[in-house]
Amino acid sequence: MSLDDGEIGLNDIIRIMISTDNHLGYGEKDPIRGEDSFIAFEEMLELAVKEDVDFILLGGDLFHDAVPSQNALFKCMNLLRMYTFGDKPIAVEVIDGNQQFHGAINESVNYEDPNLNVAIPVYSIHGNHDDPSSFGGLSSLDLLSTAGLINYFGRWTDLTKVEISPILLKKGATRLALYGLSHIHDARLSRLFESRKVHIQAPSDHDGEWFHLMVVHQNRADRGPKNYLPEIALPEFLNLIIWGHEHDCHIEPQFNAQRNFYVSQPGSSVCTSLSEGEALQKHVGILEIYKDKFQMKPIPLKTVRPFVFESVNVANLADELRLDEGDVSNKVRDMAEKRATAMIEKAKEMVTDHVKQPKLPNIRLRIVYSDEEQMFNHIRLGQIFNDRVTLNVVYLENFLFIQCSQSSIRWLTQQI
Repeated sequence: MSLDDGEIGLNDIIRIMISTDNHLGYGEKDPIRGEDSFIAFEEMLELAVKEDVDFILLGGDLFHDAVPSQNALFKCMNLLRMYTFGDKPIAVEVIDGNQQFHGAINESVNYEDPNLNVAIPVYSIHGNHDDPSSFGGLSSLDLLSTAGLINYFGRWTDLTKVEISPILLKKGATRLALYGLSHIHDARLSRLFESRKVHIQAPSDHDGEWFHLMVVHQNRADRGPKNYLPEIALPEFLNLIIWGHEHDCHIEPQFNAQRNFYVSQPGSSVCTSLSEGEALQKHVGILEIYKDKFQMKPIPLKTVRPFVFESVNVANLADELRLDEGDVSNKVRDMAEKRATAMIEKAKEMVTDHVKQPKLPNIRLRIVYSDEEQMFNHIRLGQIFNDRVTLNVVYLENFLFIQCSQSSIRWLTQQI
């Protein structure tokens, strides 16, 4: 949807920086990758300032640990103070919902605090990594909220029922109803929906038309019965859902024809596992809303460490490698070395012009074999690439992770 109509005034468009799963502090003790999460987070904040957004909306898992280290907490607070405080006037008015900001000293949005000088408000729910289940029932977001750095909403202290009321915002002719559902264990949330104990309340329309925006942090992919939040469980009066928790980046809004709303899955801003989904280009987005219309402008992050994932099934290369002629192990090993070398070259193409981007890439090559003859010493092979890829805390992932699956062998054994 395009809002580039010259007849639409900028004073009527709400512009929001969208980001989820920042995982600040992930791998912070790693001498090579320890700064990756903070570098990407700072780029997002820089873009928010550059794009002159009205506010930032975070979808949970701001921190990687429920009790973040002093280092992670300090760097987060420092970056938020640096980029979100200032003299810029706030154009978005809070009409109702101030009572929903958890941990706020004045029980109001932070930019209404006369002792603070906020230029870009930050709204955030919590995720499963920064939930308040530990640390005396406090979330790390409670600390940021009390310090006036973020507006923490969508937290539920009574998990026998969930009643979600929106925060009502207004800018010019655009009225926004913002709903938050911080992470609740999927099985518990499923039971609450089945018992009809989840109520999402829409505002009255007597003041005009509302754009209904919801941010959640749950499993979106079907990971088994009662282990995810089905989209059809959410009300059809919603216009757009920002879905946190899933790290694969699918930020372009996808239309759900059953419920007549859109879903945007921004994904994580830092790679926390060497999985295929993490290898997708990382993005943040600028969400622009005008009355009942919206558009999402994806922005690729330039500071993300290059990551290349590839999976190879040896059975599919049997003829090409001439495995029937013998010397199988060495042929598979040579193939793996060539593939890994090509992947490193591919990673070089992902290097951007951003001075803060880490250049040493993450590489994962997964080898699936069906016969023990195809096995080789993957640790020794990995040592060849010692200074060409990142180090990882897990030894088998130190340089080049070659995952050898024996599922086929098990299957043959069972048949015999």
